[in-house]
Amino acid sequence: MHTSCSYKGPYVSKSPSFLSPFLSPHLGVLLITPNNTTRPTHTTSTKNKSVVIRAMPAASSSSPEIDNNGALRKFKLNEASFLASLMPKKETGADRFVEAHPDYDGRGVVVAIFDSGVDPAAAGLQVTSDGKPKVLDVIDCTGSGDVDTSTVVKADANGCIRGASGASLTINSSWKNPSGEWHVGYKLIYELLTDTLVSRLKKERKKKWDEKNQETIAEAVKQLEEFDKKHTKVDETSLKKTRADLQDRVDYLKKQPDSYDDKGPVIDAVVWYDGEVWRVALDTQSLEDDPTCGKLADFVPLTSFKIERKYGVFSKLDACTFVTNVYNEGNILSIVTDSSPHGTHVAGITTAFHPKEPLLNGVAPGAQVVSCKIGDSRLGSMETGTGLTRALIAVVEHKCDVINMSYGEYTMFPDYGRFVELVDEVVNKYRVVFVSSAGNNGPALTTLGAPGGTTSSIIGVGAYVSPAMAAGAHALVEAPPEGLEYTWSSRGPTADGDLGVYVSAPGGAVAPVPTWTLQRRQLMNGTSMSSPSACGGVALVISAMKAEGIQVSPYSVRKALENTCTPIGSLPEDKLSNGHGLIQIDKAFEYAQKAADLPCIWYKISISQSGKTTSSPLRGIYLREASYCNQSTEWTVQIDPQFHEGESNLEQLVPFEECIELRSSGKEVVKAPDYLLLTYNGRSFNVVVDPTKLSDGLHYFEVYGIDCNAPWRGPLFRIPVTITKPKIVETRPPLITFSGLSFQPGHIVRKFIKVPYGATWVEAAMRTSGFDTPRRFYIDTVQISPLKRPIKWESNAIFSSPSTKSFVFSVEGGRTMELVIAQFWSSGVGSNEPAVVEFELAFHGIDVSKDEVILDGSEAPVRVEAQSLLSSEKLAPIAKLNKIRVPYRPVDSKLSALSADRDKLPSGKQILALTLTYKFKLEDAAEVKPQIPLLNNRIYDNKFESQFYMISDSNKRIYATGDVYPEYAKLPKGEYTLQLHLRHENVSYLEKLKQLVLFIERKLDKEAVQLSFYTQPDGPVTGTGSYSSSTLDPGSKEAFYIGPPTKDKLPKNSPEGSVLVGAISYGKPSTVVSDQANDPEKNPASYQITYLVPPTKADEDKGKNSTSKTSTKSVSERLEEEVRDAKIKVLTNLKQGTEDERAEWKKLSVSLKAEYPNYTPLLAQILEGLISQEVEDKAHHYEEIIAAADEVADSIDTEELAKFLSINGDPEEEDFTETKKKMEKRRDLLVEALYQKGLALVEVASLKGEMAALAANLDAEVVDKPGGQSVSVDLFEETFKELQKWADTKSSKFSTLLMIRERHSGRLGTALKVVNGMIDEDAKKKFYEDRISLLEQSGWEHLVVYEKLWMLVRFPPSLPLF
Repeated sequence: MHTSCSYKGPYVSKSPSFLSPFLSPHLGVLLITPNNTTRPTHTTSTKNKSVVIRAMPAASSSSPEIDNNGALRKFKLNEASFLASLMPKKETGADRFVEAHPDYDGRGVVVAIFDSGVDPAAAGLQVTSDGKPKVLDVIDCTGSGDVDTSTVVKADANGCIRGASGASLTINSSWKNPSGEWHVGYKLIYELLTDTLVSRLKKERKKKWDEKNQETIAEAVKQLEEFDKKHTKVDETSLKKTRADLQDRVDYLKKQPDSYDDKGPVIDAVVWYDGEVWRVALDTQSLEDDPTCGKLADFVPLTSFKIERKYGVFSKLDACTFVTNVYNEGNILSIVTDSSPHGTHVAGITTAFHPKEPLLNGVAPGAQVVSCKIGDSRLGSMETGTGLTRALIAVVEHKCDVINMSYGEYTMFPDYGRFVELVDEVVNKYRVVFVSSAGNNGPALTTLGAPGGTTSSIIGVGAYVSPAMAAGAHALVEAPPEGLEYTWSSRGPTADGDLGVYVSAPGGAVAPVPTWTLQRRQLMNGTSMSSPSACGGVALVISAMKAEGIQVSPYSVRKALENTCTPIGSLPEDKLSNGHGLIQIDKAFEYAQKAADLPCIWYKISISQSGKTTSSPLRGIYLREASYCNQSTEWTVQIDPQFHEGESNLEQLVPFEECIELRSSGKEVVKAPDYLLLTYNGRSFNVVVDPTKLSDGLHYFEVYGIDCNAPWRGPLFRIPVTITKPKIVETRPPLITFSGLSFQPGHIVRKFIKVPYGATWVEAAMRTSGFDTPRRFYIDTVQISPLKRPIKWESNAIFSSPSTKSFVFSVEGGRTMELVIAQFWSSGVGSNEPAVVEFELAFHGIDVSKDEVILDGSEAPVRVEAQSLLSSEKLAPIAKLNKIRVPYRPVDSKLSALSADRDKLPSGKQILALTLTYKFKLEDAAEVKPQIPLLNNRIYDNKFESQFYMISDSNKRIYATGDVYPEYAKLPKGEYTLQLHLRHENVSYLEKLKQLVLFIERKLDKEAVQLSFYTQPDGPVTGTGSYSSSTLDPGSKEAFYIGPPTKDKLPKNSPEGSVLVGAISYGKPSTVVSDQANDPEKNPASYQITYLVPPTKADEDKGKNSTSKTSTKSVSERLEEEVRDAKIKVLTNLKQGTEDERAEWKKLSVSLKAEYPNYTPLLAQILEGLISQEVEDKAHHYEEIIAAADEVADSIDTEELAKFLSINGDPEEEDFTETKKKMEKRRDLLVEALYQKGLALVEVASLKGEMAALAANLDAEVVDKPGGQSVSVDLFEETFKELQKWADTKSSKFSTLLMIRERHSGRLGTALKVVNGMIDEDAKKKFYEDRISLLEQSGWEHLVVYEKLWMLVRFPPSLPLF
């Protein structure tokens, strides 16, 4: 019914215009422009929606143009302040800190960047401020760049090897390889590059290809014109064929641009062990225009990046940096590229060092980087569970100090899942600080993304923009008077009450981007940028702590960071937007210095409502629904001090004791004890919340603990208390209007409304007035339901002038809805006129007895009862089944241990993989999507580590890949294999999934089924009592029946047990706000409807006694025939795989031929058996086939056959019908024999070097030749002409022979036309090889190269690695 929040991937805001929009479109990411006019969105968003936050007072700044509270005095940028605004550091005090402590600029700190990959060649990412290598390692944790190099070859006498692509490669003689073994593999380069770069390369390559094709077309047209000039009259058959061939050549070339689909050049990879390390070389000749460039032997060998820290570039055209890593004893090569510019930009914000441009330095220029690519290139840079787990393994292996992760998505369960468990271990055991973006889905509350905004052990960061950033980086004509949180920055609290946004940092920067973007830097903004800004600040603090010998702990660093923030905003509830405020690095370090001797402790908070059992403890108190806001509630809070693993019991745990003063920020509402004595074993206390006297709206309080002996430490822990007291809609029909709402840039209005029971959708109108320049507004609504992702509707509305806009969206009755209206932070900044808004909401709804309708496959309809509780509504049900899901179980399952190189957890446990294989068949081309109900749509809130699937055809061609968010893929008719790869350390979990049910969902499109409605239970059968619509009065009920689909309406290929899926809607919103037509899915309040496909009808002919003519043959004759046929069947079933088996087969065939010398079916079976044999002596073998074909032909009286087939007999006569069947069978056997003889004659001619003579003799009259001369040349033409008598040689069955004949006649254009028809009928590899051979013979090199690259797509030697 509802649309839940759904966004995935990097947290970057986007904009419709920027000079160089190099970010991949599939990320839902573009770059920020001076006039930021597009709301940040993400890849899975299906609507143009919006997000916002209220304006907040700025953080403190040391800028001379800005006073202490951020207000502008005489704000005018000079060059220095402009450059500084591009990489904001003043706002957080990072510049002051580094100026005061130049050696504490991140030195000694290793930062792990969990992102789309970092380009080590990007500006500012070569060395640190103290001259050390900036990038320590570059790892593709996803496996998207993996190359299977398990095939081992040895060089020939000329120093050449056969590459995995089939190319001959020359080895550089200077390369040291003691074993002489070369591991080979290949990769299509487009699989390694971003969509943006691929698009650029395709454009360049297509331009060059078009030029070559046009030259070829011109030459072909010239040849045709010359022929026409020479032959004004074309009467002879041979001339007609020649001209047709020339025309076929022109036509073939002209059609090529229409089917052109560049799959990209191929890279051959060679891996070897030089006695010390594994080396890698690539052959990239197919990328280069110059044939002398890109040769394997000229490649400067690389090794795993961390060993020598060297990288390469594929070619000058792509300018794409790559590194290599070798795993599993040379059997896996990882070619690492970035999957978007995002990761390089993030790394630049954190650590870039520009010695000549210090104002553009990252926050911690002395820090080093480990790039952990978690964005899978196969999925458009979407993160995967495999990538996340391997990244955490790499963090421990490289002893990283801090992690930045600017990725995430919504989650159903905060602080839950396999990844969260591993993060907790890394933070608590290995003392790594984890910083992550909070998300870009604000400004509504509870819009935080996982893991950054929902995980206790991660510091979630919101995005802040200062006046200097607005004027400089965003190039606004007039900057806002105060700093504020970006409108789209996600807000807390989490669904379980935690704050979620813990701190804020600058959320925009001009930072380095990969070299393939053809620029050094670009502007991006988002919480993706605020997180690395905060991470860089953490690196500065850790650098200083290490230098001064202060013990580093994520607990103490976080406490220092949070307790020294500069507040943004003056209202308590501002914390839900900004966290504790804007980080201040200098103050945080001062705090860390002062707390150096204190134990490193984190205070774990677990909350439950007194007297109520909950499935899991809460981390805050979140009173959102009206029932909680109208009564006093009591809560039990458990505080458990958490020490790092390995701390001494006697020295740390036993002595720990703190006297804590508990304080409440609103004692009238939130009451707690005054004091608490806390020891290692923890302590609980009660909190009473009484919101009954609060006004409608948002209220935020905290209960926090202060160390009585060291109050300077600030809050040791905080218990957030969020109350959203909703307004009750009293009127009937339910209508609520908010008038006179005044908006300036960045201003937010939040309204909380209890949605009336029975409401299922809202029709809203927004009227604006009072402004003179265009305004952009974000309008959001959010509701929260148990065990569900937040139900969110959002819209991005632009008002070019005062006007009215209408909206319609779904709601859930009885629950609090937050309505947020926000003017975008940079919209209207040049105007002094406020925008005035009136917002009206009219609640509608039809309450039905079944939220989900299930038709069980019988003829019985389903009764549905409907009523309107609020106002008169039109009941007009519409139901449509538009998808089918077919269930499958695995045909094979394989459990294996993964390589210890990168899949061994820090705990020492080895990760296991379960690979499940499914088979399915499509009778027609279709759009399909795999569905795994148990695992889909959950990355972070999933106890399973990861899942990944690949769909391939019988040739191993990959058509689709995916993970937790499967997408539709267009597949042609055929048989397919789906392999599903599941990973976990727990073997028992994987064992339980060996028979995991998977659905293949197929769009029905034209086969979609519209369901009918009835007033009678017998309506589906009798066809009477149809129902269309009626009017429901408030409180009245009405019932109707939903009829199942009739059997003739069921889509083709609907096997028993499959499920037809669709939607049903009941109400009819106003046409002003909804254009539903007959599609229930367009209705704001629609529900799922399913139909279970029943068993198919029994075969009507089954069990009936067959009637046949009584045989006139004697018993002995019939017995003899039965024995003969049984013997032939034995011959048919004999295997011929070995020499002994073939000898047995030949012995029996000779015996049977002697016994039944002229029995055509036997001779045909012997011919078929010979054809199936694989023997070394090809010439003799084909001679045997020719002889066997002759025996079949000789056994048939062709004159009798021809005479009979020319007779038009009476089909009603049974004797004639039986005879006709026999004669047609004989003809078919004759035709097959002639066809196989023709093919064998060509092979014989080829083996004997007689192809030239064969070509010269085609179309000629066959005459007797002198004795002793080979006759295979003449026999081919004789055989072909004989075949023409009995069959249409232009039909697809005989196309191979026709193609050969046309080819050796020199009519290559006609041969190409024939072979294309063969491919259309049956896309066999041999046919494609024939086409390439014809193109080579034609001299069309650009098409040869194109087709050879496609061969690796259509017929790869093996499936790719997971």
